[in-house]
Amino acid sequence: MREYVIIVAGGSGSRMKSDIPKQFLLVNGLPVLMHTIHAFATYSQDLNIIVVLPADQLDFWKDLCNEHHFDIQHELITGGSTRFHSVQNGLAHITDSEGLVAVHDGVRPVISKDIIANGYGEAALHGAAVVSVPLKDSIRIVAQNDGNKSMDRAQFRLIQTPQTFRLSWMRTAFNTDYHESFTDCASVLEAHGYPIRLIDGAYENIKITTPEDLRWAEIYLKATY
Repeated sequence: MREYVIIVAGGSGSRMKSDIPKQFLLVNGLPVLMHTIHAFATYSQDLNIIVVLPADQLDFWKDLCNEHHFDIQHELITGGSTRFHSVQNGLAHITDSEGLVAVHDGVRPVISKDIIANGYGEAALHGAAVVSVPLKDSIRIVAQNDGNKSMDRAQFRLIQTPQTFRLSWMRTAFNTDYHESFTDCASVLEAHGYPIRLIDGAYENIKITTPEDLRWAEIYLKATY
């Protein structure tokens, strides 16, 4: 089946204390988003890469591509008001009736070829493959009365991206109105009755949110190039 990836990059730089959106911050001399695209292009030259950005960032991204001589082929799509709507816009750009589509955070640049490949492979077999990792720390649930209770961390997983699904499942699930409970693609498909299969991710597959994350990404990426 034909394979696609929708890379969603609509974040701001607020928690970075930066005026530049975090997907454009430099890591080892290149914007974060370029590292992310490079990771998927390394997986397969035949992969169809769709990048979704806010309308007011499209020209800035094109300028960055020219500045850094970034020539990895990708389709550029205007995002929506939420992540849900941005994925909808990306799906609307795909004309095939069936295939496999991964959705990945633009600010997760340290994603390995093996995890990407496993996602497509598992989604081809089971319809869904959502990357996750076990919790390292102990956790407690906090009650409304300020009480709290220890929980068994073995019953929980931290969810990452890519999240990969059959294209037909994605089209059906996203043909609906937005709900605030749709925090990722898995929650959208789960709401429509599709089974969610978890696969192993990696702790280094961080989502860059804070300055500390940026420094870790620099270390990891130096080791992969």
